Amino acid sequence: MCGIGYLPHVTRIEDYAFLSDCQSAALVSIHGSVDWLCFPRFDSPSVFGRLLDPDAGTWTLAPTGEHRTVRDYLPDSLVLRTEHVTPTGTVEVLDALLFEPGAREHDIGMRVPHELVRVVRGVVGSVEIETQVEPCLEYGLTRPRIEPTGSGFRARGGPVELVLSADVALECTEHGAHVRFAVGAGEEIGFRLAFARMYGPGNDSHSGSGSGSATTGPTGAAAAIADTEAAWRSWVDMHSAYEGPYADSVRRSALILQGLTYQPSGALVAAATTSLPERVGGEWNWDYRYTWLRDASLTLNARWVSSCPHEPWRFFRWIENAGSRTGESPLQIMYDVEGGADLTEHTLDHLRGFADSRPVRVGNDAWTQTQLDVAGEILDAAFLMRHQMGKLSAPTRAMLVRLADDAAARWREPDAGMWESRDIPRHYVSSKVMSWVALDRAVLMADLLDAESGLVEAWVAERDAVREAVLRDGWSEEAGAYGGAFGSSHLDASVLLMPIVGFLPADDERMLATIHAIDERLGRGGLVRRWAEEPNAFLICSYWLIQCLALAGERERAEEYFEAVTAHANDVGLLAEMVDMGTGDLLGNTPQAFSHIGLINSAWTLSGNGLPE
Repeated sequence: MCGIGYLPHVTRIEDYAFLSDCQSAALVSIHGSVDWLCFPRFDSPSVFGRLLDPDAGTWTLAPTGEHRTVRDYLPDSLVLRTEHVTPTGTVEVLDALLFEPGAREHDIGMRVPHELVRVVRGVVGSVEIETQVEPCLEYGLTRPRIEPTGSGFRARGGPVELVLSADVALECTEHGAHVRFAVGAGEEIGFRLAFARMYGPGNDSHSGSGSGSATTGPTGAAAAIADTEAAWRSWVDMHSAYEGPYADSVRRSALILQGLTYQPSGALVAAATTSLPERVGGEWNWDYRYTWLRDASLTLNARWVSSCPHEPWRFFRWIENAGSRTGESPLQIMYDVEGGADLTEHTLDHLRGFADSRPVRVGNDAWTQTQLDVAGEILDAAFLMRHQMGKLSAPTRAMLVRLADDAAARWREPDAGMWESRDIPRHYVSSKVMSWVALDRAVLMADLLDAESGLVEAWVAERDAVREAVLRDGWSEEAGAYGGAFGSSHLDASVLLMPIVGFLPADDERMLATIHAIDERLGRGGLVRRWAEEPNAFLICSYWLIQCLALAGERERAEEYFEAVTAHANDVGLLAEMVDMGTGDLLGNTPQAFSHIGLINSAWTLSGNGLPE
């Protein structure tokens, strides 16, 4: 460990903002510290990891004395602007992960320099600033060797090299570097931290001088940030489509989903972090830096609403390539961002965890589970995107047919469910409903899939059998609602998907009773738990309830709940996975794709639109 525990440790998830270059991610606290950064991919080992342990590396940059802080993203970008107001003056700090110079529109994130850039600008008066850069590699296991350079340092450890360059002279230490300096009105001081591999491809040495042209400093940091800001705006200009209510929140969520996308493959990670707890001090701490086929498919739906998705075929090609590794077996439920199949889970026992919540996990053993809903999400996304995709390629057709066949053959089996239960398999209602979706969408796309009539007839028969089984075995007289599993009276918020995917109308008598039961027994003011024993609210379930209420014609309550739930976003519009029902604090990994998907889709429903056709 790197021994920097004397630095203050932030313990609120909502204190963090999100940076992305569409290949990796950083989290920056409201106090000016970069406490999470993984290079060169979302799922790479951290180089700053104080999010999970006070001794695992950080980069602080903030005024030395008393100050008040306000922050937001620059318009239509993920470039963070933090304003610090002090008794002697005001400064702003701009933070960004860089795109390749000149990248625009669809090209953003395809090739990136793997650089974190920070610029301090004087606004009024003069402010004393202190920065302290202390990387700690491999999730805090490796203290790098610090080699001073003319403008900063090189930090080398294991297979990684970091190069820091600055517009001020730094004092190097055993653990990194620090400096205090004054910034006056109109002055700019820049810093650039670049990643390189020590060995093999991509081990080109960084000069430490930056790749942009300087405006007031030799690093060219300000010009580099301006170029990345322009790149983000060009993406928004190309993809902005939504004009309904809550447009600002939808626009921000669309940007966050793009920031969670590994652009070279088109795969979406579920969140930018690992092991942020669902319950502080608890053990439900999971690694979400991978691509769940469910989440990625639902993201296509959200992008259809919010950001006019282009090239959706890239996502389906990625699934084809990932699935080819499993031969004739069904697709896994998740992969890494490049389609890697083995996500074996292990714990990092040297890390204390966020707010002392252990264990810290890397990898996720859910990759071995059977979750029968996934075929439904993929076929639903294909159905929604069919006009943008045009004529389907032969491999895509074969994959979708295979998924429909698999749904027809296996829907009667128990599974782990979409909440990834690690106990015994059950006949989860949501899994059956999404199997119905898989077969229903396959039937509707039969011509596009070049499916033979006999095959389509088999899909129709199994689709109807699924529906009959859900209506018969999913309903619980004891609960007065559809239960979470066949024969169960326990409520589960996942059954709210039934009207959202078109299985039942929201105003169907039994469905409406279920919606109200979940609202009354699992909800509070719009926040919804997944099941009764869970203490905290799961945000996508909250947005599903909002959609269901809107579809049932209860618009006033739906709008009230939307505003109450969305108010739990932090000051820069980020939502984590969950909300503490007692304190209102965010919990779980952040930013969470599921939560932002839910926001976008519920706003779409509140705009008066029904199910996409």
